[in-house]
Amino acid sequence: MKVLVVGGGSGGHITPAVAVIREILEKKPRTRVEFWTDRKYYKNVVKITTEIGVSWGSSVQETSRKQPYIRVRKLWAGKFHRYVGWKFKDYFVYIGITLRDLVWGNITGFVGFVAGFVQSFWRLLLPGKRPDVIFLKGGFVGLPVGLVARLFKIPYIVHESDAVPGLANRLLMKRAAVVATGWSELKGVTDYTQVGIPVAAEFKMVSEAQQKNLKKAFGFDPERPLVVVTGGSQGSLNIDNAMKEILPEMLKFTSVGLVAGRKHYEDMVELKKYEEWDKAKLQSNFRMWEFNSAMHELMGAADVVVSRAGATTIAELAALGKAVILVPFERLPGGHQAKNAERLQDKGAVVMVTDERMQQQPGVLLEEVRHLVRSPKERATLAEKLHAEAKPDAAKSLAEIVLRVGEEGAPKKAKQVGQDEKQE
Repeated sequence: MKVLVVGGGSGGHITPAVAVIREILEKKPRTRVEFWTDRKYYKNVVKITTEIGVSWGSSVQETSRKQPYIRVRKLWAGKFHRYVGWKFKDYFVYIGITLRDLVWGNITGFVGFVAGFVQSFWRLLLPGKRPDVIFLKGGFVGLPVGLVARLFKIPYIVHESDAVPGLANRLLMKRAAVVATGWSELKGVTDYTQVGIPVAAEFKMVSEAQQKNLKKAFGFDPERPLVVVTGGSQGSLNIDNAMKEILPEMLKFTSVGLVAGRKHYEDMVELKKYEEWDKAKLQSNFRMWEFNSAMHELMGAADVVVSRAGATTIAELAALGKAVILVPFERLPGGHQAKNAERLQDKGAVVMVTDERMQQQPGVLLEEVRHLVRSPKERATLAEKLHAEAKPDAAKSLAEIVLRVGEEGAPKKAKQVGQDEKQE
């Protein structure tokens, strides 16, 4: 069987897709897997697939290899920039975006989309080159592939992680063999099956002793509370700016690990003055990274995590069972981060501080952190409720659906597939 997996645009689309691939190859090691991703995330995919113990490359030699093999290929793709509730002036002053950047970004996004469509069409033109099934892990990278798959009647599966589907997924869902979701409810869609959000197997709860060892491994005092702050692999300028304001006060009652992000790290270098070393040993209660490849260990070491509200990050934190303060960016298309956070806040599983409120009053975030650090019982309650949202078999369930659709070679209603999976 040949399976094509498409994901990119953000790390939140890469890691779930790789988790599904891992399960597919666990079940059927001789499956021929290709992973198409945008140029920006190509190296990330190669690195992650190598780490899970499979080969990668650009030549099709899978059937002659004893070990699992993934062919990783670059795909042109284009993103359309849209923001909820923005006025004309906002494009000049908000998070460094100008109107020129927005217009030019959408022009290049359209060109990228057309190039991706042509590239996908050419690769899938010959019947002998086509996969038995395509797994689209959401985002703009999958749109041109999904449209070509529809044209050639190749069955494809769409996975939507957020409570509100993005534009690309909305355009692809009606013709999908299966629509799989991370949430029990999906706005505007009735025919789907909930499987959860796949996360890497490394994201799992740690014991108190393991947590202390992880703190020590990162250089922190194992007996002191640790707050980990992250805006994702690229970072969040607004969260970083808030940390500039509140870090000195935070360090009075907790250790802090800040993942500033690749995009904004240079703007945060001034905080390095709080990071003190002596003979390769951390002497202060603060460390800052541009990017940390061992996020499962860093967040596992934390007592409190402050994070954006992307669906994959939430799923990883749920698997770890952590007390979390979510800072959703409300103005993303569909407001999906805000809806993700609101849903969990209503269940008492997280604390939410909106991005807008944090910008206006950074001290609000400081007080929420202080409260949780000093309230171990509340932290435990939050962690327990968030962990209850975890779906540890999500990757396995999706792999089973992908293999089943690939074997059947024809679309099947999502609800029926979901019911079959539960019966097994």
